Amino acid sequence: MTQIPEITIDDVDGLLAEGYLLLDVREDDEWAAGHAEVAISIPLSELVERRDELDTSAQILVTCKAGGRSLKATEALRSWGYDATNLAGGMLAWAGADRPMIATEGDAYVL
Repeated sequence: MTQIPEITIDDVDGLLAEGYLLLDVREDDEWAAGHAEVAISIPLSELVERRDELDTSAQILVTCKAGGRSLKATEALRSWGYDATNLAGGMLAWAGADRPMIATEGDAYVL
């Protein structure tokens, strides 16, 4: 089994500055509760059907709540030829590092 590339929250700024796309694979209710403003949402449950929405030449940083679903999504994306990296700790790490988040309504939090 190939090792899946993974970074910590400390490396996010560098990758985003390099032009990485931040892909949030949490479900719609989790996204609505709070997400990174720069992220795009494709829930893991829809990734197979919606993967063509992603530019095959993009470098993708994948996140979820804690890092488990995003690891699965990263593995799948890489098997389809995408350059994908997992964010260890997911949005819990993002929020824990006091990084900016927005919500559909009210205050942003990680669901």
